[in-house]
Amino acid sequence: MSMRCLLVDDSIRFLEAARTLLERDGIPVVGVAMSGTEAIARATELVPDIVLVDLELGGESGFDLAVQLAGSVSSVIILISTHALEDFEELIAASPARGFLHKSSLSARAIRNVLGNDGGTASA
Repeated sequence: MSMRCLLVDDSIRFLEAARTLLERDGIPVVGVAMSGTEAIARATELVPDIVLVDLELGGESGFDLAVQLAGSVSSVIILISTHALEDFEELIAASPARGFLHKSSLSARAIRNVLGNDGGTASA
């Protein structure tokens, strides 16, 4: 699977750091978005292979955005957060996302682990 990635987060600092980290790890970041509306537009325009979506986007829900993305693009959705998996485990499992990564664990290897996990929720 190709690994072209769209990052969705409301923190410009996180977006910049994550983009640098992932690109250094060999995952091309084709775009970033800071809101649900922007994420839908960018995902439709760029057709990324993977969309990393923060659970909390300012006043928006990353869970709601994951549902919208799943209905409009064929990208794999991975939810990310600074919260622990256990805090949202049932909601993550019920979402259309392939899995979950804690932001501190974000890496190409962690993304590959989630993509290789056909059982749904994964934490790295």
